[in-house]
Amino acid sequence: NFFSHISSDMKRRYWFHDIQLSLFRLTMKRLFSTSHSSVDSKEMKKFQLLAHKWWDEEGEFSALHSMNDIRVPFIRDTLLNMSSNYHLGNPLSGVKILDVGCGGGLLSEPLGRLGASVTGIDPLEDNIRTADQHKSFDPVLAKRIQYKSSSLEEIVEESMETFDVIVASEVVEHVADLEAFIKCCSLVLKPEGSLFITTINKTQLSYVLGIVVAEKIIGIVPEGTHEWEKFVPPEELERLLESNGFSVKTVNGMLYNPLSGSWSWMESTSVNYAMHAVKSGARAQSSPTDALSEMESEQPSATAGTTV
Repeated sequence: NFFSHISSDMKRRYWFHDIQLSLFRLTMKRLFSTSHSSVDSKEMKKFQLLAHKWWDEEGEFSALHSMNDIRVPFIRDTLLNMSSNYHLGNPLSGVKILDVGCGGGLLSEPLGRLGASVTGIDPLEDNIRTADQHKSFDPVLAKRIQYKSSSLEEIVEESMETFDVIVASEVVEHVADLEAFIKCCSLVLKPEGSLFITTINKTQLSYVLGIVVAEKIIGIVPEGTHEWEKFVPPEELERLLESNGFSVKTVNGMLYNPLSGSWSWMESTSVNYAMHAVKSGARAQSSPTDALSEMESEQPSATAGTTV
């Protein structure tokens, strides 16, 4: 018998660990079984009709296709600069990435081609079907990418500190509770893991360009896609991240040119921006049960949003 050969102190430690684990599981079940739906039904309706159009490079998601030209190198180069271990041809080999609000897989696929092991989640089943179908054409991607119809908080219990990287590109402007969303990101991210976010600032210029021009005049984004009230200033996002155990490393402005259909980096963050943050190491982090207790005392409703 294993326990007959260990000290009483060790036995107490094992029992204490089991009690902690049981309490954590009970907390998780109570937290998410009693919470409201993490997904805004209005957001779901917006994208339900577009689920089959993700891979039309000239259609409603053309701006997201062209965004890959800058967001993929941003993620790749940032990660490579943080590590001396990389494989020629597959520079992100061994890196586990969670793509939150993956839509049809527009960002998951290029990250998979760089060698990463990617899990893409989206609350809309039609989006996941589209993503699964498209990756099936490439046997390599079929092995490296898995998709799940799920919100972020629905995978927290099974994915505690599982991922090296989380990507939430064009997602946070759609979530129901931004702070709860950030806390869930922290729970599933490994200590010292990276969080990449791209989103839209909340300025008068972003309203004019992001809604009036993009949706109502040019029509490069379906009308009603965005709500200006849900746009997030970088200062607010940075504050939320730092208060939840992240250290913000980079904030870059982004600009879309509708005439050329291309994105470029810029100093100003007045419209679109990209942010990279790193989760604190294990010692600096509170325990998972502490984080979940905080979430229970608040409104525990985040949404994994649909990428647009």
